[in-house]
Amino acid sequence: MSKPELLVTPIHVEDINPLADAGADAFVLGEQRYGLRLAGEFSRDEVKKAIELAHEKGKKVYVAMNAIFHNEKIEELSDYIAFLQEANADAVIFGDPAVLMAAREAAPNMKLHWSTETTGTNWYTCNYWGRKGAKRAILAREMNMDAIVEMKENAEVEIEVQVHGMMTMFQSKRSLLGNYYEYQGKVMEVENRKQEHNMFLHDKERGNKYPIFEDENGTHIMSPNDICIIDELQEMIEANIDSFKIDGILKNPEYILEVTKLYRKAIDLCVEDPDQYEDVKDELLNEIEEIQPANRPLDTGFFFKETVY
Repeated sequence: MSKPELLVTPIHVEDINPLADAGADAFVLGEQRYGLRLAGEFSRDEVKKAIELAHEKGKKVYVAMNAIFHNEKIEELSDYIAFLQEANADAVIFGDPAVLMAAREAAPNMKLHWSTETTGTNWYTCNYWGRKGAKRAILAREMNMDAIVEMKENAEVEIEVQVHGMMTMFQSKRSLLGNYYEYQGKVMEVENRKQEHNMFLHDKERGNKYPIFEDENGTHIMSPNDICIIDELQEMIEANIDSFKIDGILKNPEYILEVTKLYRKAIDLCVEDPDQYEDVKDELLNEIEEIQPANRPLDTGFFFKETVY
């Protein structure tokens, strides 16, 4: 068995070295103008610095350009991709064909990862984008374990799966909360990923709180629970899934660091000593539960069809 890549989402440039030392193999970052639901905001200078730091550690950096682009941003795409090529980014994450077309012109050798968060649900679609130029497909979060394994068996591209963190339930390009408060005659500062200004939709019937925030890409409503399958990695590792992602959106750097350490240990044990992994996997899950925010229960998402929204 080969080890899957451990992919994490830093919040600041200063997080790169600690996360690399904790066992991260690669990082996803970017700026909200081009990327959706990022754990942190990285300017061009910060993207360049993060890539330099990661490469010094032998790690990779993938830059998100997976926003839904309207006409006014199309002319910017080639310039940003050219910048990323000059900065030596290892890949660009895209969902919109406009990015694919811009990359062909501005950086034809740039590695591309296809991600829409919702439509990566069958291997025909993954292979379609692979034949268009993508080297990796990022699967939808709603896939169960059997489907993920089947996807990998038939895929012509690398397969990435989220194994930890929250999922997106809803996005609107409109600033729904900001517009509502303005309609009410109130002033609301639209905050993006600031822990002290968390906003929630409260479902009293189910006792759930859905994190919600607004940024340049509109309004985002997230799942009430966090995925965690640190104790269920073996089937995907045996299937040679290429990348496991820890999504740190709306988490603090300390939490992301500790979770990265635990998944690093889990992956290494599962590959090198499967019997020991079986012995300690419950302990690893307990360690994550100890640092998990009280309002963010853990579950296994759709991997075993437990989560119903």
